[in-house]
Amino acid sequence: MEWNLKDLYDGIDSKKIKNDFNKLEKNSLSFAKKYQSKINDNVSPNIVYSALIDLEKIYEGLGKISSYASLLFASDTNNEKVSQFYQSTSEKVSLIRKNLIFFFLDWNKLKNSTAKLIYSSEKLKKYKNLLESERKYKPYVLSEAEEKILDQKSLTSSRAFNRLFDQTLNNIIFNIKINKKQKKMSETQILSLLYDKKRSTRARAAKSLTDGLNSEKRLITFIFNQILSDCKIINELRGYKNPIDSRNLSNEIKLQTVNGLIKACNDNNSIAQRYYKLKAKILKINDFKDYDRYAPLGSSQKKYSFAEAKKIVLDAFEDFSPEMSKVASLFFDNNWIDYGIRNGKRSGAFSHSCVPSVHPYILMNFTGKIRDVMTLAHELGHGIHQYLSRKNGYFQQNTPLTTAETASVFAEMLVFNKLLSNENSDKEKLYVICSKLEDIFATVFRQIVMTNFELSIHERRKIGGELTWEEFNGYWISANSKMFGKSIEISEFYKNWWMYIPHFIHSPFYCYSYSFGELLVHGLFAKYKSEGKAFIPKYINLLSSGSTLSPEKLVNKVGIDISDPKFWESSMYLMKGLVIQAEKIYKKINK
Repeated sequence: MEWNLKDLYDGIDSKKIKNDFNKLEKNSLSFAKKYQSKINDNVSPNIVYSALIDLEKIYEGLGKISSYASLLFASDTNNEKVSQFYQSTSEKVSLIRKNLIFFFLDWNKLKNSTAKLIYSSEKLKKYKNLLESERKYKPYVLSEAEEKILDQKSLTSSRAFNRLFDQTLNNIIFNIKINKKQKKMSETQILSLLYDKKRSTRARAAKSLTDGLNSEKRLITFIFNQILSDCKIINELRGYKNPIDSRNLSNEIKLQTVNGLIKACNDNNSIAQRYYKLKAKILKINDFKDYDRYAPLGSSQKKYSFAEAKKIVLDAFEDFSPEMSKVASLFFDNNWIDYGIRNGKRSGAFSHSCVPSVHPYILMNFTGKIRDVMTLAHELGHGIHQYLSRKNGYFQQNTPLTTAETASVFAEMLVFNKLLSNENSDKEKLYVICSKLEDIFATVFRQIVMTNFELSIHERRKIGGELTWEEFNGYWISANSKMFGKSIEISEFYKNWWMYIPHFIHSPFYCYSYSFGELLVHGLFAKYKSEGKAFIPKYINLLSSGSTLSPEKLVNKVGIDISDPKFWESSMYLMKGLVIQAEKIYKKINK
């Protein structure tokens, strides 16, 4: 149930950690001595190549220690010794990074003609996209001294508030009465009850979640305001016009492409509303509320053991690509997955790529529901993607957030089709389709709701002072109302549920990448259905490419143009088709 982190280090007190830190500090100073003032308009491709090789080794070493500290902390945020180790590691890494900051700053000072000559050379072919992408930051980069100050100060600003948010949220106890017994639950456990078959239990869970969050509303509101303020200051210092600009730049996506995605989602909220009206009919609920969205249908109440979930996922992967299944099996065989539920463990799920010399690790909170099977598929998709792209080295192993969701969502789609093909009865097919639609809506429309919420609160903070708790609630309800329309009654409990979403704190404007990834996969899946087995090597190659190409160039290789608004509109067809299919099956069952 818990992962084995010994491929990173044996323990917090391992002498190897201290030795590695000493070695990395020494190497960082040597790097600065060797290359500082050398990255100028007279630099040769050979020197830049040599510098990148040395720099990548140092960053990989730092990444290995950081990964270990981060994974330990995620698995036990209440452990004081682990928290101290996590903080001290962050501080040491920041100090060493300070010696390396000059390289990309100096790279961005080069004339455009010099830079193009360098990254277009055969010697630097491997790093072309990295070097070209870094140049996009040129208008927003500060002086070396200022960059060092910002990096060090982040330990007591954004990073400090990230940690405070995690610890605050993970320490909240949610009280609820179940079967006449008062119980204390974690966030993961209380959220799980929103999927309970009993409406009264779902309603009590919604109230418990609200009450628990309200117990820390002053602190969490303060944390949100500090993050908004930090983003505002950074954006002003760097010269970004819009709060979302820095995220788009790191995602290597143009604003017009993101706007095309958001518009397509906002224009098609009716798909979700149409489905919720159908679900209300299936459940025979006249006043369908927000806490009814995830009510189970029929056998979707079925519980799966982790072993059963493993088999379902691996079989689905095997049907598509034996290579994909083989890589996924490594995660099970070597204890690279932490799936148990514990107090203090971070909620939700993630796959952490770690570093190319090791392998990814997955964290999830497995409760046995069908959505946990999908979550396992999702995170294994990430893990496979990260594992295959290790060959590109530390700098280009990970992709921008937009294409980072490609493999995870594609893996979910494979498992969905496997589950659907295994069902014979119309009722079972209806339940599987409905479950999938709810997952898609959570990934597509809900993530754009969150993005719209973020756009509102960041814009509000940009032109005014701090936001009150009530103002946050108002923006949250406004964003959600547009998605739900008249298909859902928003309960009084729902207004403060922005408070538990970590992406708003850890990675502002992260959320649209989920929607981007889901809809991109709908396009990829359409390609797979039309091309058959000929598509598979193209897909594996796409995953193996890491960030050696920009997202736009990468998906162009499989015939997709993400800059065209028509692509995003056409990606809605799969959802529309599934809703229509569900309606037809429902009518057939209820003749």
